[in-house]
Amino acid sequence: MANRRSLFSLSLIFVFMINSAIATPVTYNVASLGAKADGKTDSTKAFLSAWAKACASMNPGVIYVPAGTFFLRDVVFSGPCKNNAITFRIAGTLVAPSDYQVIGNAANWIFFHHVNGVTISGGILDGQGTALWACKASNGKSCPSGATTLSFSDSNNIVVSGLASVNSQMFHIVINDCQNVQMQGVKVSASGNSPNTDGIHVQMSSGVTILNSKIATGDDCVSIGPGTSNLWIESVACGPGHGISIGSLGKEQEEAGVQNVTVKTVTFTGTQNGLRIKSWGRPSTGFARNILFQHATMVNVENPIVIDQHYCPDNKGCPGQVSGVQISDVTYEDIHGTSATEVAVKFDCSPKHPCSEIKLEDVKLTYKNQAAESSCSHADGTTEGVVQPTSCL
Repeated sequence: MANRRSLFSLSLIFVFMINSAIATPVTYNVASLGAKADGKTDSTKAFLSAWAKACASMNPGVIYVPAGTFFLRDVVFSGPCKNNAITFRIAGTLVAPSDYQVIGNAANWIFFHHVNGVTISGGILDGQGTALWACKASNGKSCPSGATTLSFSDSNNIVVSGLASVNSQMFHIVINDCQNVQMQGVKVSASGNSPNTDGIHVQMSSGVTILNSKIATGDDCVSIGPGTSNLWIESVACGPGHGISIGSLGKEQEEAGVQNVTVKTVTFTGTQNGLRIKSWGRPSTGFARNILFQHATMVNVENPIVIDQHYCPDNKGCPGQVSGVQISDVTYEDIHGTSATEVAVKFDCSPKHPCSEIKLEDVKLTYKNQAAESSCSHADGTTEGVVQPTSCL
């Protein structure tokens, strides 16, 4: 009997040792694989080599980027991998080509595809987008559209922590068709007049959280596209920028909806919009429902609370039509601060599918230290507590 116990104990120790060995991460230093921290030498191959090694290993991996500036062309990190725990630990800065023609026609600069369990910790991503913005401002027609700085697609269990993205050519960060993504302590920075530089864009994804982040850019701080569900945004500062936007929705006739979105403890400073829902003014199967906007502070915001269902850029493809997107069960709770325009609350909904179950609770927005105004079209709902401006629901 004693021998059996001894053998059993030895077996447990052996299993523990194996598990411990498997759990020990292997570190791949990009500098050891040929990357140069001079900001000029193309280090793309070294990064891909580190990824190939980490992805092929059964052990968890750490891809370490030391201090310094590393030049990277457009790069794709593809899975699936043999392990589900690869961390990019970035102590330095990754810099895109200064000539926007090099990656300007690539959809993405740094692209993760079909990965599971990837973490990005720290670091600065410099998209060097200023020259492309200038090109778009001068004529626009001969300029490439630009690359998204960091994109995840068809991926699960992603963590992005303490990362800074500056001067992206196009969107800074895109989450597309992903499950369980946590973004924390992210800092996005670009000029207030930089075109199409959305801070974080989420679409066709569920279980995404965005926490404790600061976003200053030329477009939406966070944009929420079709097919997004179970999204949690908390403790985000936005400005400059176009606010936190659900939409634009309804661009396509057949489109997945947006549901179960919470946006809380957010601050908007000098932004074009605060809390916005927008849809194209044309037929669609899209919808937005079960949305909670809670504890928001507005500082000189042009449109603090806005639903716009008549979005039609350049009046192309939608004049004379109405939005098919159905917006319902949207709550605005504890929203206060200052509006830069007289109309602080605007619900401009679809005449065919009016907004329903809109709830305003404890809202106080002023314009130049006076009462602001509200405007409603095809919107139905209720109020609770003190609501200023006076509700038009």
